[in-house]
Amino acid sequence: MKMVKDMKLISIIVPCYNEEETIPYFYEEITKVAKQMKDCKFEYLFIDDGSKDKTLSILKEYRKIDKDVRYISFSRNFGKEAAIYAGLENAKGDFVALMDADLQDPPSLLPKMYAYTQEGYENIATRRVSRKGEPPIRSFFARLFYKIINRLSKVEMVDGARDYRLMSRKVVNAILSLQEYNRYSKGLFSFVGFETKWIEYKNINRVAGETKWSFWRLLIYAVDGITAFSTVPLVLSAILGILFCLISFIAILIIIIKTIVYGDPVGGWPSMVCILFFVSGVQLFCLGIIGQYLSKTYLETKHRPIYLIKETEEIK
Repeated sequence: MKMVKDMKLISIIVPCYNEEETIPYFYEEITKVAKQMKDCKFEYLFIDDGSKDKTLSILKEYRKIDKDVRYISFSRNFGKEAAIYAGLENAKGDFVALMDADLQDPPSLLPKMYAYTQEGYENIATRRVSRKGEPPIRSFFARLFYKIINRLSKVEMVDGARDYRLMSRKVVNAILSLQEYNRYSKGLFSFVGFETKWIEYKNINRVAGETKWSFWRLLIYAVDGITAFSTVPLVLSAILGILFCLISFIAILIIIIKTIVYGDPVGGWPSMVCILFFVSGVQLFCLGIIGQYLSKTYLETKHRPIYLIKETEEIK
């Protein structure tokens, strides 16, 4: 008599912040895919990141009709990185998939991703090969960011990489073992290693609602990524300091020699003021870099929780 093979549980983690418009579309699509994957069981873990709309109410309604739906609601908005961590920490699956509720991460790719796990891959990730539909300025700076961070960091960041991926329990446990407070998941996914299979697809626009990622928030997120995975900016600030010391020393020698030989008094105060402003700007820039690293250290030493839970489907 043949033994029935245990069905694997796949946890779908969905960070949500003011996603009342997109959740119904997402739930419809993901359940369609789940019905196709008859050899797997599913749980849908929605992380409500302190939403101010009806996101939590909608999740509660889905919980009533589908016991595979779980939710965690934060006490306030802690950010997507905290939501990702909470999802990984509370997921029960043998495999864990991370995707957005706006359907820019197409659930239809999930069967193909799961098929690669049967070939031995522990980490199946997705990347966009086009940015059609995005503002050109955002696309330009996104590509520039990946070029910069790959030059500065020893951890490779793939251009166009999404958070959308399917991971084995081994990979999830490895990520959870990294306990830092200042988290940059794209870097952490690369840092833990494991052979990664990349699946490419063209950019898909949001099914509804508006993006929560403004240019300013993306810029701050980029700075967090660079400071989280590289200390090269600190080296650059030190090199700049040495370089400007040498330049100023040479300039002083030139002025002294010029005055002794030609008896020319020192003039040109407007240009001197410009130089002072420029050098001061470089100093402040370097101090800002150092300040970024100090602030990260300061936050790490506080040992504050990454997130706080207001309620779940089990705790109300």
